[in-house]
Amino acid sequence: MSKSWPDLFGVSQFLEPFLVDAIVAELKAATGSAATVYGSTVSGTIDESVRRTFRVKPSNETVALVIQKLLALKEAVEKRFDVVLKECEEPQFLRYREGDFFVAHQDGNTGLLRLETEQRLISTVIFLNREYGGGSLVFSNLREQFQVSAEPGMLVAFRSETTHEVTPVTHGERYSIASWYR
Repeated sequence: MSKSWPDLFGVSQFLEPFLVDAIVAELKAATGSAATVYGSTVSGTIDESVRRTFRVKPSNETVALVIQKLLALKEAVEKRFDVVLKECEEPQFLRYREGDFFVAHQDGNTGLLRLETEQRLISTVIFLNREYGGGSLVFSNLREQFQVSAEPGMLVAFRSETTHEVTPVTHGERYSIASWYR
């Protein structure tokens, strides 16, 4: 992906097809709870007018595998964005059902809040499936919008202060993984 706006770094098949299939199968069978949002408090709250999606809890082995792969990519991400990164947050495994969305927001590094999430420098989204409609990852600024076309297993990284959203899912279920480098 180019260095023009939005400043994105994409890795095709960050997760191999067999891993994508295994993770999606695990997430379909896993339990979870409504995903939270962060605002003026440290603890996340549920606000379905801002974010409606399910945070699913996969096995510890799956979480560890994704963290390992993200840490293996850290040096390339540092080089691409010219930043020094310390760690990555535990990934969020997400299930968006019909009608689910996340309004336009930034993930951190804005200087506006004094929360732990403010330490996020680079955000990542890993796409897991395509059997859904809507649910697009869209970047926006004052002049334009850019919609990501992604394949299962693809990772997209971007600066955490970049405004982005997930549009409402119109049919099917969207599975993805979000994480952040600090």
